[in-house]
Amino acid sequence: MNELREAAPPAGTDLLDERTRELADHCAAMAGRLRAIGMRLDQDPDVITEFLHEPEVRFPVQGMLPPEYRSVGEFPARLVEASSTVLGQVVATEQVSYGDPNVLLASPGPSLSGGAVQALADEQQRKRYFGRLTSSPTHTFFALTEPGKGSAAMELETTLTPAPGGGWLLNGVKCYIGNGARAQLGVVFCRRAPGPWGIEAVLLDTSAPGFSGELLPSVGLRGARISRLRFRDVTVADEDVLGAQRSPSRRGLYGATYILYRFRPGIAAMAIGCAQAACDYLVTHRPTLPRRDRHRLDSVLDRIAAVRHRTYAVASDIDAGVVDVAGIGAVKARAARVAEDATRLVAELLGPACLIEHPWVEKTYRDVRAFELMEGTTNLHAMSVFQRLLRDRATPQPVTERAVDGAARN
Repeated sequence: MNELREAAPPAGTDLLDERTRELADHCAAMAGRLRAIGMRLDQDPDVITEFLHEPEVRFPVQGMLPPEYRSVGEFPARLVEASSTVLGQVVATEQVSYGDPNVLLASPGPSLSGGAVQALADEQQRKRYFGRLTSSPTHTFFALTEPGKGSAAMELETTLTPAPGGGWLLNGVKCYIGNGARAQLGVVFCRRAPGPWGIEAVLLDTSAPGFSGELLPSVGLRGARISRLRFRDVTVADEDVLGAQRSPSRRGLYGATYILYRFRPGIAAMAIGCAQAACDYLVTHRPTLPRRDRHRLDSVLDRIAAVRHRTYAVASDIDAGVVDVAGIGAVKARAARVAEDATRLVAELLGPACLIEHPWVEKTYRDVRAFELMEGTTNLHAMSVFQRLLRDRATPQPVTERAVDGAARN
């Protein structure tokens, strides 16, 4: 595919060191193969099983695993270690998404639930979870969002109640859960008692009686396999409650915020990768543009570079133990917007029949519209920015909030 770039674009990457640039180049070299696989996944997301042996599919997951569970000798250790940081994950995700984000979303591995396990689990729970993931390809899910409630953790209605013979019973519904209907393992957030400290996270095997999942119809980003999950008196053992050894303030809700703040820049990176890919595709297929159209394209490219720079900055801050909650939400919202604007411009400049003549453009045009809904809509993040501005105006303070173990204090 000659529209693929040979190296990562330099604009907006000034925060990267030598090792992270090497990681970016390594992932950029995978883009051609990932794009071919992504076109197949758009037709049937379950064909990902045909490609699980390929290094382009296996490498992006390695950095999400604890060091002792990574594939030794298969990939350069230096690059795997680089991809284990938040900045490294963002850089790798952008390059992988330049090829196709569906491959990353469709692949088995820890995803968001792995982060919750690392944040909350005891050693036995960690061994059980990650041991299973590395023994055979295992899809996982992170079940927080509920119908009518979204991801408002304080309003959870899924319940965890004591079972008559010991242990717990899980009841409720979760909606818009990535890979939920095809996963073998996941983390469910539920309410054990009123108030913020009454929220728990439980590890759940989907073979448990009372669990059911159904796929929801989706127009784009089909590799994510968005699902609805139902729990009807699902038995949860005491050893499956994550963080039971911790204080209530460091359990369920803490795990949700910890992982969402760390992974939200990755959604921005997906959008940035798709936006850059769309612009590069346009340049390849229409190398000569009228001056006005060239200015419009340059304006979008400048916005991509600016959002990339800010995304790398907030990711670096998280690695340093500082979480700017409003800033993280702002880059995600801006990245989703620029991805939509980029694909809209490309479709316009390629001509009225482009969505028929260019199947990849048509697919990407659909895919990027999912980013607005992932990890909070623009209105939610705009409210967070507004609230911080009001707070800062009332009481001057630093724009970032010190984090505890990577999660924001508030």
